[in-house]
Amino acid sequence: MSTTRGLTTTLPLSSPRQGSRRLLPVGLTGRLRATVAALAITTATFTAASIALFSPATAEAAPPAELKLDYAYYSPESLVIKRNGWLEQALASQHTQVKWVLSLGSNRALEYLNSGAIDIGSSAGLAAVLAKANGNPIRAVYIFSRPEWTALVVRKDSPIKTLADLKGKKIAATKGTDPFLFTLRALHTVGLTRDDVEIVNLQHPDGRTALANGQVDAWAGLDPHMAAAQIDDGAKLLYRNVDFNTWGFLNAREDFIREHPETLEQVLKVYEKARLWIAAHPDETARIVAEESKLSLPVARLQLSRNDFSHPQPGAQQVTALKAAAPILVQEQLVKPDTNLNQIIDALVDSQAAQPVIASTSGK
Repeated sequence: MSTTRGLTTTLPLSSPRQGSRRLLPVGLTGRLRATVAALAITTATFTAASIALFSPATAEAAPPAELKLDYAYYSPESLVIKRNGWLEQALASQHTQVKWVLSLGSNRALEYLNSGAIDIGSSAGLAAVLAKANGNPIRAVYIFSRPEWTALVVRKDSPIKTLADLKGKKIAATKGTDPFLFTLRALHTVGLTRDDVEIVNLQHPDGRTALANGQVDAWAGLDPHMAAAQIDDGAKLLYRNVDFNTWGFLNAREDFIREHPETLEQVLKVYEKARLWIAAHPDETARIVAEESKLSLPVARLQLSRNDFSHPQPGAQQVTALKAAAPILVQEQLVKPDTNLNQIIDALVDSQAAQPVIASTSGK
């Protein structure tokens, strides 16, 4: 059979009922095949999309086999949680093992977060800004305290009386931490910069030792070591400024926030439990801090007296404080000159993660 337009030949098609052979035009057969193929692709795509949309596995990934987080002597909640085993208890039903890693300073916690050695870690707020500006994939999901945990410290017999006296002197400080950034901001108040002093990069406990031994002239202290230097060594606080102390941030890696929101919620619930417990049990908290940090009970009590645990929600207050502090990072060339620090801070502070958890405990 032939025609003059389009349908030029016919092909046999078996009838499923009679085994007879019907003839369909070749052009029509081609179009039918193309239509069926297109429908098959569309159906497969829709099916895959439906599975992806409604599958519980994508709505919430399987719980992690292991949760890695830090504990730090400057974070009382972390010490209380670890001592009481509350996180292990909270995650037992989902069979997640808890691995605790000691952070001796914000720099260590942020290094561990950046490398993936931990999923959640505690640091000072401005140190977290510096880390995120340099590519650390973190967000601040909780405020563990509003501390006055750092000051510039000198020996009890030091001739140094003012910030201006520090010109040309050696100052021990842990780079990348709140005490280090506190020092730079303090120097700027009297017209000095990092170039006017010699910064000796030591971890916080070693800075205290170097000060006591006369190897440095001043130390950018951090509690509880600073409180110990005051009580045990008679050290003096040369310069204090609570507004130059940035908030205590609990940071989480962005991939952990994205992949394990339910586990993160469990962590935040436990941190809230610890915060409320600390307020109700100050003496027991001091004992735990003293035993964990291997310092005396009076030192632990002094440290805790310089912490405010009443503002756990990250938000506008922290953003405003960090934006006021951030220019020091540019002035001291700690970030690239064209870095948009306001944008970095907005991306760092996560006001959503802890909100329902804190709301559920308010008034308790």
